[in-house]
Amino acid sequence: MRWIKPLAIGALCLTLTACATSPTGRQQLTLVSDAQLNQMGAQAFEQYQQDLPTVGGATHRYVQCVADAIVGALPPEQQRAQDWQIRVFESDQANAFALPGGYMGVNTGLLRIAETQDQLATVIGHEVGHVLARHANERVSTQTATQLGLSVLSSVSGMQGPAGEQMMGALGLGAQYGVLLPFSRRHESEADIIGLRLMAEAGFDPRESVTLWQNMEAAGGGARPPAWMSTHPSQGQRMAGLQANMDDALARYERARQAGRTPNCPRP
Repeated sequence: MRWIKPLAIGALCLTLTACATSPTGRQQLTLVSDAQLNQMGAQAFEQYQQDLPTVGGATHRYVQCVADAIVGALPPEQQRAQDWQIRVFESDQANAFALPGGYMGVNTGLLRIAETQDQLATVIGHEVGHVLARHANERVSTQTATQLGLSVLSSVSGMQGPAGEQMMGALGLGAQYGVLLPFSRRHESEADIIGLRLMAEAGFDPRESVTLWQNMEAAGGGARPPAWMSTHPSQGQRMAGLQANMDDALARYERARQAGRTPNCPRP
């Protein structure tokens, strides 16, 4: 087992050289090149447009208007760093997504819940937040590091046979609920806060972010898994996080309005 120590040292060095900082100041592990992920994002975005019908006309202009206002409030270097694109997809699911490279999608089902431009800005700001915080890179890197750790542990311990498989299964379950899902919930909460700042800086009313989640809660219904078993925080947790950061967001909103940022995106 002489190879174990060099492998551990190598993994530690890789981890130390792959540390980054998110827009909220949180330390991140990023092992994958942004260029590679951006290319994958572009390919996935193209596939989305082939698989689902897109919506144009006034609906797309409305969504594009909100997205342009948010991206336009970013520093110039962040505007140039991504190929910011957004599409509206015909789907009853109340959902939106962001891909590496700045590619975003909003479903028509979500537009029925986001009743105002400010509520839609909550969603788009959240998705832009995922991109700025490089959450896709962090998720891929965390999963890669976790799988590597489990493989090394299996080799070191010599776990084989049914008992070994059962133990590795338990460890894998622990990694899922103890590492991967919490990271995903952390990403969602962080994107909420970044999005709250972005929408306010673009001149959208940040108080509408809470109203959006109230609408989501009213439209959702049905039983949900406990927050610790979910990839997303509960809606109550999300609203509490937004409220906790509302004073800062309102100050940004007032400065944006004083600077003349007053978006007016007509809802179709």
